[in-house]
Amino acid sequence: MAESPEPLDFLDVDHLLSDEERAIRDTVREWVGERVLPGIETWFEAGEFPLEVAKELGGMGLLGMHLTGYGCAGSNAVSYGLACLELEAGDSGFRSFVSVQGSLCMFPIWKFGSEEQKQRWLPPMVRGEVIGCFGLTEPDAGSDPGAMRTSARREGDDWVLSGTKMWITNGSVADLAIVWARTDEGIRGFLVPTESPGFSASDVHRKLSLRASVTSELVLDEVRLPGDAVLPGVTGMKGPLSCLTEARFGIVWGSMGAARSCFGSALEYAKTRVQWGKPIGGFQLTQRKLADMA
Repeated sequence: MAESPEPLDFLDVDHLLSDEERAIRDTVREWVGERVLPGIETWFEAGEFPLEVAKELGGMGLLGMHLTGYGCAGSNAVSYGLACLELEAGDSGFRSFVSVQGSLCMFPIWKFGSEEQKQRWLPPMVRGEVIGCFGLTEPDAGSDPGAMRTSARREGDDWVLSGTKMWITNGSVADLAIVWARTDEGIRGFLVPTESPGFSASDVHRKLSLRASVTSELVLDEVRLPGDAVLPGVTGMKGPLSCLTEARFGIVWGSMGAARSCFGSALEYAKTRVQWGKPIGGFQLTQRKLADMA
């Protein structure tokens, strides 16, 4: 006898997954059920992200999980996608945290950083001990990041950064900001420890969505950095745009997790909302009924 279809697995994807991929999916789904769903209403209403879960996410190997070396899990793309799907099925803010940490902050260090930068930053970021943010968008340069005004100039062996970044996830809770700025050589990426003098962050409040996620404005007021703070492996818009491309894969999977949760809520309501003596889910239109109505 054929097994009954899983109503939340619209495309019957489960049978396409390997045992390892299912194990990762089930682990994240269980964690979301235990750690996200019980508290999400409180965090959403308060507009807060529970920062203590960063190390838990790191302990599960979810931070930078699609990267290799330096303590990263080296998972395949499907596993990364499944993790993002399950996280966003709980709340978009949790998927966003993982996307920003792994794809927008760890990836540029992993891809374009020096070996010294990789050794210094990636292992603690994998463990959730160092939190990153990605400073590209500006008040007047959102979808057109090439119009950014933030600049970096040379002063002796140092770099001095000035400018403003806006709508930055994790901005006020980050330990390290990946900031993209104009230089005489073109757009460059800089590793900016957030305790640097001249760096400040203020949160955006009363958002309509992604409320359980920290969103901030970054201000860099003559922030002085050593010469080795620049990412040496890339110049131009290829740098930040490749990071956005890296993040989009997980975001697509995440959106399907949100869709699944919406459908699941509607399905549960249809099974419990009673009208005319039975649940409204029992009044579905069949093809025959539609033909009779034609």
